[in-house]
Amino acid sequence: MATFGAERDRDEVLLVARILLIVLFVVFGWSKLTDYGGTVGYMAQMGLPVPSAAALVVILVEVFIALAVAVGAWTRPLALLLALYPLGTGLIGHPFWTMAGAARYGNAINFYKNISIIGGFLLLYVTGPGRYSVDAALGRSAPLPR
Repeated sequence: MATFGAERDRDEVLLVARILLIVLFVVFGWSKLTDYGGTVGYMAQMGLPVPSAAALVVILVEVFIALAVAVGAWTRPLALLLALYPLGTGLIGHPFWTMAGAARYGNAINFYKNISIIGGFLLLYVTGPGRYSVDAALGRSAPLPR
């Protein structure tokens, strides 16, 4: 069966995929980092326990862990973590099933976007980071056995 050049371009595509997967996290994580007070306020509004700690966890995941995945450091375990994170944020932040009208529709879009992101991180977990990564440079990115 034809691979349409996938094997030839594998490492370059994995690099681009890692970067694209984390763009959303870094963009919104950076805004949370630069407006920490507002982020804590939002966490309190969402009813999260210990909003200041919740804000720190969110910033850690969305900025620092996402950037680690972008450069391909600890890719497989962090990809699993980042596969769980959108599920939690979807359930907490986008409970469309409790809403009606435009709010329901907008939150359903965001919830299912999060589900799609989970798929991307699960694929990254299986494929590994590719040649252009910290993991590869340190010899930590062996392909999974078949």
